[in-house]
Amino acid sequence: MDFLKSGIKTVLGSPEVGTAAPSPAETVERLVERVTNSTLLQDRRDSCRALKALSQNYRIEVGAQAMDALRQVLELDRADNETIHYALDTLKNIMSPTLFKVEEDNHQVPCNIGEQFTEMFIKDPQNVQLVLDLLDEYDFRVRLSAVQLLTFMLTNRTRDIQEIILVKPMGVSKMIDLLGDTREVVRNETLLLLIKLTKGNANIQKIVAFENTFDRLFEIIASEGHAEGGIIVEDCLLLMLNLLKNNSSNVNFFKEGSYVQRLLPLLATRDDEAEEAGWAAQRVANVQVTLLVVRALVGGQGAGAGGCRRAVRAGGVLAALCGVLMSSGVPAAVLADTILAVADAVRAEPESQDYLAQVTAPSDPPRPTLLVLLMCMLNEKQPFQLRCAVLYCFECFLYRNESQQAALVSTLLPTAGEAARLTAGQLLCGGLFSRDAAANWFAAVALSHALRDNPEQKRRLLRVVVAAAGGGAPESLVSQCGRLLQRAADARAQVALLMLLSHWAAGCPAAAAALLGGGGAVGWAVSQAADTDDPLLSGLAAFLLALLYHYNDDSVPEYTKEALKQVIVKRIGLEAFVSRLSSVSRLEPYSAASKQPQPVVAQPHLLSLDYEFCNLYREHESLLLSGLAAEGPAEAEHPDTLAQYRALIRQQDARLHELVAQLDQLLHNNRTLQNTLNDSLATNSHLKDENTLLKAQVSAAGAMSAAPRGSTTHDAELKERELQEKIELQDAKLREYESEVEELRTALRTAEEGRRKAEEELVTLRKDQDDLLVLVADQDLELNKYKELVVSAQGGRAPAEP
Repeated sequence: MDFLKSGIKTVLGSPEVGTAAPSPAETVERLVERVTNSTLLQDRRDSCRALKALSQNYRIEVGAQAMDALRQVLELDRADNETIHYALDTLKNIMSPTLFKVEEDNHQVPCNIGEQFTEMFIKDPQNVQLVLDLLDEYDFRVRLSAVQLLTFMLTNRTRDIQEIILVKPMGVSKMIDLLGDTREVVRNETLLLLIKLTKGNANIQKIVAFENTFDRLFEIIASEGHAEGGIIVEDCLLLMLNLLKNNSSNVNFFKEGSYVQRLLPLLATRDDEAEEAGWAAQRVANVQVTLLVVRALVGGQGAGAGGCRRAVRAGGVLAALCGVLMSSGVPAAVLADTILAVADAVRAEPESQDYLAQVTAPSDPPRPTLLVLLMCMLNEKQPFQLRCAVLYCFECFLYRNESQQAALVSTLLPTAGEAARLTAGQLLCGGLFSRDAAANWFAAVALSHALRDNPEQKRRLLRVVVAAAGGGAPESLVSQCGRLLQRAADARAQVALLMLLSHWAAGCPAAAAALLGGGGAVGWAVSQAADTDDPLLSGLAAFLLALLYHYNDDSVPEYTKEALKQVIVKRIGLEAFVSRLSSVSRLEPYSAASKQPQPVVAQPHLLSLDYEFCNLYREHESLLLSGLAAEGPAEAEHPDTLAQYRALIRQQDARLHELVAQLDQLLHNNRTLQNTLNDSLATNSHLKDENTLLKAQVSAAGAMSAAPRGSTTHDAELKERELQEKIELQDAKLREYESEVEELRTALRTAEEGRRKAEEELVTLRKDQDDLLVLVADQDLELNKYKELVVSAQGGRAPAEP
């Protein structure tokens, strides 16, 4: 602090004896005046140095008064690197996204003060261009400060800065060129800058990728020691991940540029002794980001993702992933991420799936890797995220691969003459009967993926028999699943078994007949569908019953199609049954599970629906509902009610037109309120900027008025009063506009609520009108039929019209 005071005295001189020391705001004002008006470069340089010293402790005063002066220095004093360095460092302190230590306990400094000053600085995009131009300067201090300032601005206003840089000529290229700077500090700061710049902007990502950035990143990674390197390797991989994630153009460029093979050194394993010694924390972080890069390449759904999966297999990356998978001493977090990467790499690729089936674990005796993973999945002592990763890997292994689905079902069928050995099918059956509800869920979901879109395996699985509890006669697996459904006390096990049986019955009349014929699954499902305590269970039970009804071939006398329909109507009610069935897609578990194939669940008790089951439900919902509606009980009405229906339709049509007019008016009011709200918000933002400046000025005037009377001038008092009046006026305007904004938001919410209700009523009326029109059409047909009967009874004489 003494050094700071001596430096300011050097610039401003010592105060006269008997006068008070100037306040910080007054000091800033004098320094700004010197920076702006001084003709000597040394004076301007010293003033910028003093402003830099003040900017950490008095950020608001410096930012409010010195912003324009600093911009002027960047524009006019480029020839003097030292002055430019001081100006850039001052702007860095002003726009710092974090609070300084002296500001943490000062409640007058808002937590987003750096963002506010950044917004003021970039209102003129030319200011950003001035900073970009300084990247061309080779001086270490200037270049480093310019890079750090751009990083701060991107942190504070990411989208705004991205849009400004995108239209600036050579703006992105200048930053990428800094990756070749021989000074590591500049290069490392540039990596952080590019990570911020490429976040969430596909256009900038493409520009960066096509500037040979991948080559430069791999060169840096190699120079730092690949996975054994420091945090710079992680930064390079994070930038690479930004460039590839959700950007098909860059993914294709990465594949075509033969960069896939250059990932291999990052996945290399060491000898067993070195691995047993443990992984350093930075190596764990580097490998985890590498696995995210691999998943960004192969995790898509289009044709480009298939090409990347083939490139990953051909380039040896899949083999390297399997090597990591089977290495000893791998941390659980890395192991889970590796399993997820392997899953994405083999999904929908039969050759990769067959390769994974042949990988064996280094155990005694050797076992298939998938068998070891399944044992891990069904072990309740293993980390839950690891178990979820194994399930996803097994799902991807079976996805669209009928031969592997058949191989899994074959492990459940009895084979004569083969020595007893542990198989995947036996593990999954054991998981179904486990006392661990999570193991029940994992086993049922895994087994259901062996049946997805494969009617042949559904029929083969009906031949599987398992020993009954207590040493009784063996029973079919489908009957045992029905009994498990009745005995299960945990909702997760019930949900899993309902999903398995639904997959089994869909598209397979033989499986539907087996379920109807034994196990007691039908009676349990009917009672559960009639219960409203758990919407998910009742909805899934209704879905299973609807599948059994739809695929019923009448081979079970007790539950023919007509008999099952009567059970549903009498025990549940057709309308309630349809409501239960259609409610599944509106539940939160359905919305969460249908987003992506990978199960993303934080805790075991949150296990619910599976992605493929959501697809099955989506495919069958409309089919089942239409089938129930078509074959529902006909409600034959007397022809005399035809006029009542027509009158009701006319009333609803009039109400329909009224609601449409009301909806148009609400939409118009909504647009008007939205425009007014936007104008008020813009005015409010402008007033806040002016208020910040005025508060800094009144702080200076207040410090002057607080000095001894002998050193206070009449002009200072007048200036203070004038500024105070301006602040009070601005505060009043600000409160007025904030109140107006709140009123407009309330009105907007009211209008939107009214519009929503009107739309709901409109949809309901249109549906009712459609139903009535269908009934009227049915009545016309019935009336014509009656007329024909009357004509035939009267010997061909047409009845008189009423």
